[in-house]
Amino acid sequence: MITIKRYTAEDAAIWDAFVDASKNGTFMLKRGYMDYHADRFTDHSLLFYREEELVALLPASQHETELRSHGGLTYGGMICGYDMKQHIMDDCISALRGYMQLNILHMLLYKSLPYIYHRYPSQEDLYALWKNGAKLVRRDVSTTIEFNENPIKLPKGRKAQISRAKREGIVVEQSTDFDLFIELENQVLAQYHGQKAVHTGAELALLHSRFPEEVLLYVAKHDGKIEAGTLLFVYDNVLHTQYMASSEYGRENGALDLVIATVMDEYRNSKHYFDFGISTEDAGRVLNYGLISQKESFGGRSVVYDFYELKV
Repeated sequence: MITIKRYTAEDAAIWDAFVDASKNGTFMLKRGYMDYHADRFTDHSLLFYREEELVALLPASQHETELRSHGGLTYGGMICGYDMKQHIMDDCISALRGYMQLNILHMLLYKSLPYIYHRYPSQEDLYALWKNGAKLVRRDVSTTIEFNENPIKLPKGRKAQISRAKREGIVVEQSTDFDLFIELENQVLAQYHGQKAVHTGAELALLHSRFPEEVLLYVAKHDGKIEAGTLLFVYDNVLHTQYMASSEYGRENGALDLVIATVMDEYRNSKHYFDFGISTEDAGRVLNYGLISQKESFGGRSVVYDFYELKV
């Protein structure tokens, strides 16, 4: 029998220890990351027990009568250990339906964790959701490079831009100047997409202080000025570009190309995937062809981020 407990701050150590030992948890699903924007979301995360043994976690937030996994995260599906079996996950999802009915929660919006982030195969949740009548309601497209013995070669144009950046004297280095970088990011987002970064420079600095090995900023400088950069999230198997930005000078002279090439060379022997993130807009219905083409030119190919809806 599965019993469900709503998360409280007293569960933080138990939560984080389970994420660390799980087969599909990431640092983004630890409380130090989830709680940095706790003022924006009503946390309704859940712990699943089977005969007093913790078997799964669900990072979640409540939005009136809707449960989302999680409203402030790119993904947030069921986190489970290596002992998770399909029948146990089936029981967890069935128990979740009952829990939601008791707590007057009419719908679950479930953001599944893409398989590239798994330490070990972990799609028991997708079958259990389907079995319980969940529907796929959104699909975003990310672009991912697999570091293996036969990588897709860079086209001549991309190589030429990298060489040009080097000739210009552009240098790549790690930085903690999150304010300057996010200012550049916001200029690019406003100009090309009419948007603004989800994080502030102060928030990125806070996350870096909590996760100094996982939240890293690489920038390209010319004459001491930041002309391009990428904010990286470093996972066990994946290197993910959370943000990328380049000035006009940087675009003309291959600054961002040099940043990406540099970090790929640095991590290709220790990570399995390099994930550029999504290139879709309007809840996945619109593909930004220019953005995805840029990522594909580095050798990336598509991986989907799926959202499911379960009504109870």
